[in-house]
Amino acid sequence: MSRSFDAASGMALTPAARRALAAALDRGWADPTRLHRDGRVARQLLDAARASVAERLGALPQEVTFTGSGTEALHLAVLGLGRGRAAVGTGVVASAVEHSAVLRAADWVAGGEPVLVPVDTQARLEVEGFAAAVAAPGVAVACVQQANHEVGTLQPLAEAHAAARAAGVPLVVDACAALGHVAAPSAWDVLAGSAHKWGGPAGVGVLAIRTGVRWRSPVPTDEAGRRAGFPDVPAIVAAATALEEATAALAASAAQRSALVGRLRAALPRLADDVVVLGPDDGRLPHLTCCTVLYADGEVLVTELDRAGFAVSSGSACTADTRRPSHVLAAMGAVTHGNLRVSLPPGTTEADVDAFLAALPHAIAAARDAGVRAAGP
Repeated sequence: MSRSFDAASGMALTPAARRALAAALDRGWADPTRLHRDGRVARQLLDAARASVAERLGALPQEVTFTGSGTEALHLAVLGLGRGRAAVGTGVVASAVEHSAVLRAADWVAGGEPVLVPVDTQARLEVEGFAAAVAAPGVAVACVQQANHEVGTLQPLAEAHAAARAAGVPLVVDACAALGHVAAPSAWDVLAGSAHKWGGPAGVGVLAIRTGVRWRSPVPTDEAGRRAGFPDVPAIVAAATALEEATAALAASAAQRSALVGRLRAALPRLADDVVVLGPDDGRLPHLTCCTVLYADGEVLVTELDRAGFAVSSGSACTADTRRPSHVLAAMGAVTHGNLRVSLPPGTTEADVDAFLAALPHAIAAARDAGVRAAGP
């Protein structure tokens, strides 16, 4: 069994979430819109989960909707603002390092021409450029992630939100990579999250829309104006439980994993030649780091580390094809191939990191040798 060092892609259900899921499968299976007893029980569980998530986001319960994934939440966030503010225009402003789910939705709203604001070499948004872009006529939507999903950079959300608010443009915040790992942001108008990234089940996303924001669903809704369809109440209950658990343990978990990531960042360049650590030392997610291993194929690195018992990721974090260049690294001006993303789940130990660092030099050497062989004489 491999050690998962790929928490940014998804985490296993926490024990508390697993227990909550099992209990809710017995009690919350009915349609929560029905008036019979089983329906009322399901509705109580759903409402309690909604209130719990809302509390941890600093939102009102009526501002929170559950979706089928973080990707769906992001699509609904951007497309819904585009529809709600169609009279303003079709302009979309986003950072150049947003997740592909945001960028693709931005393409739809903006007719393939969203304004992508540059970032610095640490993947941090250039706030002045963002402020100028959102102040342009016809901008309907602005998008800035809470933290970058590939290199972990925390974005200057307070400044971005202030600039968007001054321009009268609502801000979509992609919090999928960050919720459960750092404190939830307060500077947002529409926010999206993904439960499997904080230890909840896959198939549950969160969409939060502040009261008063001009958002209109881009897809049909039910009679109450909510996302149509039968909600997976047990999974939603488990997601809320996992977020409660992650939030309660946040300070200790973040400090412990940040120390381990700090060890990784210090050790990686010393393990082999031509290894470049990416992203900032400070102002980053506590559990995630990324490096470029020059002269090595990222896909081969992943395979070699998997053989050694470690699950990691490479390539663009928002595509399945690890051979596609990362738009995040390109925007930073970094090498786009041979990158390795390591993200630690809660409970990772010093011994786990020691074992990973011991296995990595062989994996790098094997990946570089494979590249030499593939190149031929």
